[in-house]
Formats: sequence, structure tokens, C-alpha cells
Amino acid sequence: MLNNTAELKKHRLLQPLLQQLENELRAEGLWQAVKPSQQALASRAPFAIDSLSFVQWLQFIFLSKMSELVLFSQPLPESMLLLPMATEYFKSLPVNSSEIIHIIASIDGLFTE
Repeated sequence: MLNNTAELKKHRLLQPLLQQLENELRAEGLWQAVKPSQQALASRAPFAIDSLSFVQWLQFIFLSKMSELVLFSQPLPESMLLLPMATEYFKSLPVNSSEIIHIIASIDGLFTE
């Protein structure tokens, strides 16, 4: 359970951003109905780049884990920097990723304050 006021605030601010990210991934047709294999999800590479696309990592690892941490009031990572990877990944996709990039920048911002 969290006792730190700054950590509690971060949890309160993060929850709607996680929901917005999910909503935007769905709106852009990037949400995947079929979960990747357990082997793919068990990757130890950054962003599971060796077994998942960045969007799959966002959906099945990042959103899942961060939502769980918020739901159960568990400590969040001390730092996080997703924006460079997101910016690079979405350059080549034929979707309007500007809102996704904006949400990810907002999430990163919570961890750099």
C-alpha cells in the first residue's frame, strides 16, 4: 500500500492516461484480439522487441502491468522513457499516431517530474 503523497498523485494521473492510450489504440485499429504466445510475452529484451511489435508490447505488457500496479496501489517504476521508441515505431505506420504519441509523452512526463 502506498503512503507517499507524490506516488498517490502519480497513480491518480496515470490511470486515465492508460485508459486513453487503450482507447486510442482501439480507435486506430491497432488493438489485437488474440494474445501472443506465453513465450513471446516472456521476452527479456527491451520492449520485447525480439518477439512482439511495439503496439503488442504496449497492449499486452505495458498496459497490463501498469494497470495492475495502479489497481493494487503498488509502487510504480521510478523512471520511464517510452516516447523515443514510440516516435520511431509509429513513423512507418500508416495511422494517425499523433494522439498516441501525445498520450505516451504525457505518461513519460509523470516519470520525469
